[in-house]
Amino acid sequence: MERYYQPEIETASREQITAWQSERLVRQVRHVWDNVPCYRKKMEEKGITPDDIHGVEDLHKLPFVTKADLRDQYPYGLLAVPLNDCVRIHSTSGTTGKRVVAYYTQEDVDLWEDCCARALTAAGATEEDVCQVAYGYGLFTGGAGLHGGSHKVGCLTLPMSSGNTERQIMFMRDLKSTILCCTPSYAAYLGETMKEMGLTPDEIPLKAGIFGAEAWSEEMRRDIEKTLGIKAYDIYGLTELSGPGVAFECSAQNGMHINEDHFIAEIIDPETGEPLPDGEQGELVFTSLTKKAFPLLRYRTRDVCVLNRGKCSCGRTHVRMAKPRGRTDDMLIIRGVNVFPSQIETVLINLGYGANYQIIVDRVNHTDTLDVHVEMTPEMFTDNMGEIAARQKKIVEGLRSMLGLAAKVTLVAPKSIVRSEGKAVRVIDNRKI
Repeated sequence: MERYYQPEIETASREQITAWQSERLVRQVRHVWDNVPCYRKKMEEKGITPDDIHGVEDLHKLPFVTKADLRDQYPYGLLAVPLNDCVRIHSTSGTTGKRVVAYYTQEDVDLWEDCCARALTAAGATEEDVCQVAYGYGLFTGGAGLHGGSHKVGCLTLPMSSGNTERQIMFMRDLKSTILCCTPSYAAYLGETMKEMGLTPDEIPLKAGIFGAEAWSEEMRRDIEKTLGIKAYDIYGLTELSGPGVAFECSAQNGMHINEDHFIAEIIDPETGEPLPDGEQGELVFTSLTKKAFPLLRYRTRDVCVLNRGKCSCGRTHVRMAKPRGRTDDMLIIRGVNVFPSQIETVLINLGYGANYQIIVDRVNHTDTLDVHVEMTPEMFTDNMGEIAARQKKIVEGLRSMLGLAAKVTLVAPKSIVRSEGKAVRVIDNRKI
């Protein structure tokens, strides 16, 4: 039998969902007009005021917001409430090292945790379960979101954070964890490690896992399910909107239900910006309806996907989004971290290298790897291995500071990276995702 965290909301009629969205959209537009000069300016440039927005049917009149807007308005430009009303921030990295900082009031946190609680309940979590949260904590939203959602459901919550695999497995077995929350690549690594330890799925108490923050294939899902003896659920979110829990899979696993009482989803043509009908592939755009501190209207995610409003066997009535099928920009997601080639280029140029480099991403033993090949300039070219090692170490440190990730760096001879007459092939992604 399907369980819901907030059944009256999750199974509401389409008419009720639309009514909620229209009422909240009108209120949100007035909120940002009154409190965020950047929004007011954008709306004035389009010749509209809050009086022109009467409901969801007028959503298309509003201007888009992009990642560039978030960077340009750093740190307080999009804040819509007094700073002393905020209780937390979370952050994601930007393309030049300038971070996107998202603010939360206590109400924002509560509503976000409700969304994560819906996801956990859809995966079978109850107050009888032990939920092991192995997403990263800190500025990253993964740990905090599922942690709060687990509390709302009433699970015993293990705030493990990521890494320390032996301790993860020890606690999992000793405290009999039944729900695992982490990135899919880390879930796969846990499964491989358990297998190497001689543990069979029957000896692992887990029954379900909620995995997100990076792309993963259906093949990887089946492999995780087999290795851990669980049912693996997908979850979707963006730090800019709240974090994980914007959308989540139910038992049917035929797309992720978007929490439409909090977010309006659109699919647009990435070239023209025109809305596309349901069922057509395009760029996913979100409007946050209930976020007070950092509300985003028509935020272009750059994720490419499809929406499905068909009936779902789980009984939930909220629209479903397919797994994103790629991006309209050049962002990579590596071990749950957003990485832009331009970030790497910034580090290299600041250290005196040219713009001739190649990024090679792969997945080894279910873990993403990041290799960066960098051409030395003719002036710095040397066969002194000690000097080369020192230079490589400096780049590794620069990349770790910029990205928060460990990368393998290889310095190569001048002009040894193949040039292209067209667009430079900066990224080689060998992952099968």
